[in-house]
Amino acid sequence: MTSARPAAHGASSEVAVGLPRWAYVPAALGGLLVLLPLVAMATRVDWGDWWSLVTSESARVALGLSLRTAAASTVVCLVLGVPMALVLARSGSRVLRWLRPLVLVPLVLPPVVGGIALLSTFGRRGLLGGTLEVLGLQVAFTTVAVVIAQTFVALPFLVVSLEGALRTAGSRYDVVAASLGARPTTVLRRVTLPLVGPGLVSGAVLSFARALGEFGATITFAGSLQGTTRTLPLEIYLAREVDPDAAVALSSVLVVVAVAVIGLAHGRGGAR
Repeated sequence: MTSARPAAHGASSEVAVGLPRWAYVPAALGGLLVLLPLVAMATRVDWGDWWSLVTSESARVALGLSLRTAAASTVVCLVLGVPMALVLARSGSRVLRWLRPLVLVPLVLPPVVGGIALLSTFGRRGLLGGTLEVLGLQVAFTTVAVVIAQTFVALPFLVVSLEGALRTAGSRYDVVAASLGARPTTVLRRVTLPLVGPGLVSGAVLSFARALGEFGATITFAGSLQGTTRTLPLEIYLAREVDPDAAVALSSVLVVVAVAVIGLAHGRGGAR
C-alpha cells in the first residue's frame, strides 16, 4: 500500500491509496502459476528414498561441481559486471546508449544459441580457438567452459540490478565527496558502492541462482562429462531418462538451494 499527500491546501495528514480490487485476481493467478508446479513436484518425490537418491556418488559430484562453478561465475560477474553497470549508469555517451541493449541479449537469447555462440568463439575452430590452441589452452568441454557459459547467461542479471540501483541512488553524494578532494576510486569504494550495497547483493545472488540452474549453454559448449562438466541440471536431465524418481529428488535439491539463496539475499536486503 502506498500513500500520498492530499491536494487540499494546508492539509497535513496523509491519505492512503488502495489497490484496485481486481488486481488481486491476476496477482493470485500469477502466484499459483509459480507455486503450483513446485507443490506438484513435491508430491512426486519419493521421500522414503529421497536421502539415498540425492546422496548417490553422481549426485554429490554434480552438486559439488554446480556450487563451485556457480560461485566462480558469480565472482567473474562481479569483476566484470560492476564496472559495466557503472559505465552504463554514469556515462552520457550516446554510443553506450546504443550498445546497452546488447548487454541484455543473453537474457532473451535461447540458452542453446548462447552455447553455439560460445562454441563459435572458443571452440577449436572458433574465432579465438586457433589462438588459444597455439598457446596450449583448450576451453571448450572443460570446467572453464562451464564457468564461461554460466557467466554469459548470468552477467546481465548483475548489470541490470546494479545499474538500476545506481540510477536510483543518483550521484549527489559522489559529487560532494569529489568536491572534498576524494579521488574517483575512493569515491567508488567509500561512497558509491556502500550506497548501492543491497542492489549489488541482489544482483550477485540472482547471478548465482541463474548460474546454478544453467543448462542449455552448458551442455552445448561444455558437454556432459561426469566430474568435469556435468552440473546438477545436466545430471537431472540424464537421470530423467533412466530413473525418474532420482530426477525428481535431485530437482527438489536444486529448488531448495535456489530458495535458500534467494531467501538469504532478501533477508540481508530487508535488514538494511
